[in-house]
Amino acid sequence: MTFKMTWALVAEHADEWTGDSYREATMVLKDRVGAAVSKSGMNAEAQAHFRETFLNPLRESLFREGSSAINSGQPWSAAAGPLLVALTPAA
Repeated sequence: MTFKMTWALVAEHADEWTGDSYREATMVLKDRVGAAVSKSGMNAEAQAHFRETFLNPLRESLFREGSSAINSGQPWSAAAGPLLVALTPAA
């Protein structure tokens, strides 16, 4: 089932992606949010903390809870710190 993923990194970045692979969605989220974090001016330690504390847990939740919701025809969203991710079934 095709779904749309949108995300926002408070005061930094917002983006979207559409596809049908949850594994690919987690990689897109990692790459694009990671790129925004890298350009944010945070030092390397703060970037690593952001990835471990906020990004990685949301990627795991997207893969488990998000995929389950979308497969049931329901939207899903979750936030961790300054990062919000939402999935909606695509029309």
